[in-house]
Amino acid sequence: MMRQRPAFRTLLLTGAMALAAGACTQQLADRDITSSISSDYQVNHPIRIVEGRQSIDLYVGAGRGGLSPEQRAQVASFAGMWRRDSSGVLYVEVPSGTPNEIAARTTAREIRSVLSAYGVPASAVVTRAARPPGIPEELPPIVLSFGKVEAQVGQCGLWPDDLGPTAAKSTWENRPYYNFGCATQSNLAALVANPEDLVQPRPETPPMAARRQVVLDKYRQGENPATKYSEKEAANIQEAIGK
Repeated sequence: MMRQRPAFRTLLLTGAMALAAGACTQQLADRDITSSISSDYQVNHPIRIVEGRQSIDLYVGAGRGGLSPEQRAQVASFAGMWRRDSSGVLYVEVPSGTPNEIAARTTAREIRSVLSAYGVPASAVVTRAARPPGIPEELPPIVLSFGKVEAQVGQCGLWPDDLGPTAAKSTWENRPYYNFGCATQSNLAALVANPEDLVQPRPETPPMAARRQVVLDKYRQGENPATKYSEKEAANIQEAIGK
């Protein structure tokens, strides 16, 4: 029996070391998984540059062909948007098989004329027939559309986990909730005028040589290079209203 005790102790020591090594391995694995989850809302809800669609609807009744003054102004404004933001052709979708089909065709010719007058070349306008789904009695519009580069964020308002304390591991790690920052990213994507500004800066404009020369001359002479503005005297209220 005395000879078996060292072997038994060695076996116990080996088993304890194996259990300790397994626990460390499990802790490292959990640490790797935890550290891979980002807490940055810009990473969880990134702004993507995609090709979207800009469109307007123009309603034309069956008994009248042509654009109203308000619709003509809408088409002119849409032509300006195409020149500024378009990444392709401009589509004019004319209803087909509807009560206002004939009036819509007449209006489509006027639309092309207005677009041409406001800088959209005829080669960039594609007219196509569209059979809208729905009730036959409904009034389908003429749809003007074009593709444009825009910034978008994924769907907000998703709540896969509870905000309050739960048994889930994410709640007691003091991490931001899933939807945190999504609204801010969506508002930024909607407000930016040029989506490319989110990716790369614009080229610098040339400096104003005349103003630069004035500033350098004042600097050489030891003068203040700042621009001086003269304060105008406040007008008398009676003089302002013409009395």
